[in-house]
Amino acid sequence: MGDLPAELSVGELSTRSGVAISALHFYERQGLITSRRTEGNQRRYRRDTLRRVALIRVAQRVGIPLAEIGTALEDLPSARPPTRQDWERMSTRWRDQLDARIRELQKLRDDFTDCVGCGCLSIDRCPMANPDDTLGRLGSGPRRLLEGVGEAKRAEANTACCR
Repeated sequence: MGDLPAELSVGELSTRSGVAISALHFYERQGLITSRRTEGNQRRYRRDTLRRVALIRVAQRVGIPLAEIGTALEDLPSARPPTRQDWERMSTRWRDQLDARIRELQKLRDDFTDCVGCGCLSIDRCPMANPDDTLGRLGSGPRRLLEGVGEAKRAEANTACCR
């Protein structure tokens, strides 16, 4: 790392990460990051904490709860800086979940302007796509948008509402 210090003060970590000091203290109280204390009781963070904070910020931005972030970070070594393989192993755990989240976001972006099967029947196409709230018999919520409704139920819903 050349002339770069191996450890950062909380102020340096805040500046480099773009995260407020109060948020860094919160992350530490939640066990997401760790520090050591100097003889003067000042916090010192290993440089690799910058990557952990970057992960926390990005994961939060896409809606991953802190508890899940914490669980993922627990898989990283604490006695040494994580290697590329450590990070790859951790991020692989999220791949399916992130792919599903992307699909849900695309559905929301692309399909929410049409009937979603929620039962409101307020959009002009709802009476045709969901006559008499037929989709409501299959369960609550936006039946056409919910992940996990299952292909059989989706087919049943599409058949039911198009009779």
